Amino acid sequence: MTAYESSRAAPLGAISIFRSVQVFSEAASSFSAWNNARITRNSLSKLSNRELDDIGLCRGDIDLIGR
Repeated sequence: MTAYESSRAAPLGAISIFRSVQVFSEAASSFSAWNNARITRNSLSKLSNRELDDIGLCRGDIDLIGR
């Protein structure tokens, strides 16, 4: 089995494009996580105190869960 090592540099602009795609991907992931937390907070806020107690939560826990 032979090993092949290439010393060629990446094409011009390839690294910049990769980094900009990576930034966009991280931004989309962050937005998705924020939106999921927002939906969870809204859903839990609509529950009554008794329903929250049934699942072991109180009103003060809603903000902590959404973070």
